[in-house]
Amino acid sequence: MKSILALACLQLSLALLPLGARAEAPLGAAQQKTNYQATRDYYQQLLADKGRGAELGMLMNMLPKGGDLHHHYTGALYAETYLDWVDKQKYCVYPTTLRIETKPEQAQPGELCLSGSQIKDDNALYRKLLTLWSDKDFDNHSHDQPPPDKQFFDTFGYFGGVSSYSPREGLQLLKTRAKAENLQYLETMLRGAPSGNSALAANLDSLAQDAAPAAIEQALGQAATALAADASTAEQVQRYRQDLVGFAQGMDDDDFTLRFQTYVSRNNKPSVTFAGLYAGFAAARDNPLVVGLNIVGPENGIVAMRDYALHMRMIHFLKQRFPDVKLALHAGELVLGMVPPEGLRDHIRLAVELAGAQRIGHGIDVGHESRPDSLLNEMRRRDVAVEINLTSNQFILGVQGAAHPILLYRKYGVPFVISTDDEGVSRSDISNEYLLYVNRYQPSYDELKRTVYNSIRYSFLSPADKARQKQRLEQRFAQFEARAAALRKMGR
Repeated sequence: MKSILALACLQLSLALLPLGARAEAPLGAAQQKTNYQATRDYYQQLLADKGRGAELGMLMNMLPKGGDLHHHYTGALYAETYLDWVDKQKYCVYPTTLRIETKPEQAQPGELCLSGSQIKDDNALYRKLLTLWSDKDFDNHSHDQPPPDKQFFDTFGYFGGVSSYSPREGLQLLKTRAKAENLQYLETMLRGAPSGNSALAANLDSLAQDAAPAAIEQALGQAATALAADASTAEQVQRYRQDLVGFAQGMDDDDFTLRFQTYVSRNNKPSVTFAGLYAGFAAARDNPLVVGLNIVGPENGIVAMRDYALHMRMIHFLKQRFPDVKLALHAGELVLGMVPPEGLRDHIRLAVELAGAQRIGHGIDVGHESRPDSLLNEMRRRDVAVEINLTSNQFILGVQGAAHPILLYRKYGVPFVISTDDEGVSRSDISNEYLLYVNRYQPSYDELKRTVYNSIRYSFLSPADKARQKQRLEQRFAQFEARAAALRKMGR
């Protein structure tokens, strides 16, 4: 009983100590080493004792997380927020389909269309909405259901009508959540790249599937030259940059930093994809707020599969013109059966070796790539980090546990980070992703800590900003390890 009371008093005293004092109180090197060793021992005890899973979960909630580098703004907000935004925009929702009507006055005569508040008043309807606007309860009961990947991507069609309501409000919600989860840096995909003037790249739509590299290069050059001289594309890029500055204003503080990636869909015709990529590169050039570029969308889509190599060649071409723009490319988010075996042979390799990606999103099919061992060694040599999204990979692709290639990346020394992907759709958070990581793969405390630091090391921040973030993370770990050491001592 005395031990329990002492632990409760310790936790209360730590909670009441002002955050600034906790963060700034200096610890001697010897005390920090003692706290580190105690935290390492405490963590190993929790890993070994399966009866202390809740305690391990608490420790992961307390753990400093560094950054989340694979993060989709639209998919990160929870369905509950989107339903609130229905009312804020005075839209309505059809109870029969649970789709949003953005012009209630144009609803079909006699067809019921409910406000968000009215949806909430009907508990059964509200629960049904959550299961369609997210992955909630998909696996925990018997019901008619689409394939998991379709369920996941279909959710965006439900809440998409309100997702652009207030980027500043949405970002503030994500900032508040990040700080509560001990996350200090967020690199999110808020808004897709400007469309550019795709008519100026129409020559790409007539390229033969087996066109020679020289012919592709010539066509890309013609399109890029036209886009570079186009006033409307330049105006879109400038407006996009200004919009993001407005959205981000005031978001950074002493405990949190926000940056953006721009992105393009991989499921449009070549002219549209290239014009968007050009505009995205232009928007990210010399832009400390837009730190990288990505390509997104279901990788198994018909156009995505057909034009994958062409997309990587487009990115390679534009990277030569905009060499300072960083690349984090979704690649290898595929499994056998989703596409024929031939579709698993080269996506990650092309993203790394042709496009020049500095980070790979997902990277699930790496074991199916041609000469996978040489690819893994090349990724290690190039220091290409992989963004691991455990909840997303389990739900969309059915990949988890020993089947997950995180084990291959560990074996070959390829760096990786833990990230959330679309935590709102997945009903997860960054703490849960770390809990899955430690429960499934049993990293030592040193490896866990190194994984957290990777999220700063492989961010697309400037070297000076990385140094500041690393210093901030070191302070957070010193504080965390002091608390963990105290918990271990009181819990004996």
